[in-house]
Amino acid sequence: MTGNDPDLLLLRRARRHLAAQNVLAFALILLLVAAVVAYVDARGQRAALASSLKRTAATEEDVVDPPGGTWIFTVNADGQLSSTRNAPDGFPDRSALDRVRAGGATETAAVDVDGTNYLVVTRMRGTRAVQVVGSLAREEGERHRLLAALGLAALLGLAAAAAAAVVLARRATAPLGDALARQRRFVADASHELRTPVTQLHTRVQLLDQDLRAGVPPDRMTVDVQQLLIGTRQLGEVIEDLLLSTQPATDTGSAPEVDLGVVAAGAVAAFAWRARDQGVELVLDPDPDGPSLVRGREAALRRVLTALVDNALSHTGAGGRVTIELRTRDGDRPISVTVRDDGDGIDPADAERIFERFARGHGDQRRFGLGLALAREVVAGHGGTIEASGALGRGAEFTVRLPGSPS
Repeated sequence: MTGNDPDLLLLRRARRHLAAQNVLAFALILLLVAAVVAYVDARGQRAALASSLKRTAATEEDVVDPPGGTWIFTVNADGQLSSTRNAPDGFPDRSALDRVRAGGATETAAVDVDGTNYLVVTRMRGTRAVQVVGSLAREEGERHRLLAALGLAALLGLAAAAAAAVVLARRATAPLGDALARQRRFVADASHELRTPVTQLHTRVQLLDQDLRAGVPPDRMTVDVQQLLIGTRQLGEVIEDLLLSTQPATDTGSAPEVDLGVVAAGAVAAFAWRARDQGVELVLDPDPDGPSLVRGREAALRRVLTALVDNALSHTGAGGRVTIELRTRDGDRPISVTVRDDGDGIDPADAERIFERFARGHGDQRRFGLGLALAREVVAGHGGTIEASGALGRGAEFTVRLPGSPS
């Protein structure tokens, strides 16, 4: 997909939206946490200061030199006022003193004087009314520093969340990207692979129609009908390959057990008529050590063997031999299936390239289409490997190695 591809743009837009939603949700959570922390801290600091001021109002006798950040005012029974030096403007609060002297109940109030917040506790102590004023500047300064620290932590958290959101968005949209890629690959493969067989079928049907209109005897149309049947079979194989190419890889760990010996026997039976018509000997050499058990999708593994046998028969002439050999070997992929022929062979330089889609072999005479490419995809999806070897004019050998099924 190119940079201006609509599907790619849609995928990128979905990733951005998903990442933005995750970052926004994280930001809202951080904001809520910061607000709760600030609120709890403010209430705690105010409660602590109020408790301290109440203790001072109940016990402090030194009006002249009270604790730092605290000012004390007293009014005796005669109404005489005593106060701490350098008290802030606006204090004492005469109305609070008068109310306490009149009713005797302790009052606690927050007062704002010229933008500075104070906490004021007024109570009776004996015959005197005592008012203690405490500044909230220190508590507010600590709260501001706390908010600044929370803000910095939030910014760092948002940066980390943004990075994580991008990664998560990519992972979340990866299946969509894979689906779009498979869809595009299917369309490209279909348009490429179906063009030739459909054209051939159309041509053969036209020729058959002309023969019918011309009154050609049925026995003279036998070859055309057989060619038409071969063309439909080839078209069906191409369609089966295309459908298989759209299937995503699956986890084979929980897949059912498959006996490759049975699958290979089925492939031999399916191609027996073709091998006989071509004059090719098709042989199954089973594993002498017993069943060749693996875990996977039987239909997909059958298609691998079908592709390999079809490829071998396509390049083996009359009098040739195609062998399917199953063996159990040592290693992490103990089950091996080898399809060996003595046909045209392959150039060793093409041993890797022939597994590419629509690859051609030596001299562009040997065309591999989708079959071998899909076989490699299926084998890789089952945790295995597939290799090709051979020489021009001396046959080819394709070996599939798969993990065995745990006993």
